[in-house]
Amino acid sequence: MTHADGTAPELPHDQGADPRPPAQRRRDTEHRLTHDIDVWVASASADGPPYLVPLSFHWDGETLLMATAADCPTGRNLAATRAARLALGHTRDVSMIEGDVEVLEIDTLPQERGDRFTAHTGFDPRTMTAPYRWFRVSPRRIQAWREVNEMPGRELMRHGRWLV
Repeated sequence: MTHADGTAPELPHDQGADPRPPAQRRRDTEHRLTHDIDVWVASASADGPPYLVPLSFHWDGETLLMATAADCPTGRNLAATRAARLALGHTRDVSMIEGDVEVLEIDTLPQERGDRFTAHTGFDPRTMTAPYRWFRVSPRRIQAWREVNEMPGRELMRHGRWLV
């Protein structure tokens, strides 16, 4: 297939590539966790629609720290269910994270942890006029894949423990 001008469409960089071994997928996922600034956050409540929003985050090597307004749908959902599903990357190179959510009032997080979040994201929820909360997500399950050939072996973490 070609464009109207006769040029070939650009293909994703990994299309047709051999599947990455699980150890490489873990390294790639940990790189995203360390260097990405935003993550898609899916949350739901029993009595309302599910929500999908991007939130800034900071990874400390074990947990993702996020913040949002306490009274927004995502903040209410995370506080009520204490569960979230997160997505890093794009559809052709995604890391999916299911985790348990700990809710922290904005003034209960140690100052240095909040400072690391702010330095990484460029956003300081402690200065917002609307009440914000911290949401700390402990991953229970992590999956990573690019193309269909990486679907087998996509699970990198189960029950909070790395498999590779």
